[in-house]
Amino acid sequence: MRLSLRAGERVFVNGAVLRVDRKVSLELLNDATFLLETHVLQAEAATTPLRQLYFAIQAIVIEPAGAERARDLCRTLQAGILDVVADPEIREGVLGVGQLVEAGRLIEALKLLRGLYPHEAALLAATPQAGAGALEALPGLPATSTKSHTHPA
Repeated sequence: MRLSLRAGERVFVNGAVLRVDRKVSLELLNDATFLLETHVLQAEAATTPLRQLYFAIQAIVIEPAGAERARDLCRTLQAGILDVVADPEIREGVLGVGQLVEAGRLIEALKLLRGLYPHEAALLAATPQAGAGALEALPGLPATSTKSHTHPA
């Protein structure tokens, strides 16, 4: 796997944070779990149920020492989402994410969640009261605004 990074960009590899000082290409020669900085979700951007789940999974990748606590939070968030969301696409996606996390396929789980963001945004826009209720119903992370963010993660 080849990664191309710009000057000053960071990448998280197996829990280590690497920052490059110039444009560089890295080639990973064996299995490694990595997360590009462009896919890192900041805590303040975890404003919807799926983004909160993304943030918890991301914590497993970035901070392996706290992985078990983050996995527990993922399970709690997943159950909370499934309790309040009836939409089949979101439910199927969240179930798939849970399976990927349990199998240790964290980056695939994050990618699947990012793909669900537009659908979640449409649902929240169509039913703002339901979106706010869903946020309040999710334990583990503080409920936040449902304003949409254009963060890449």
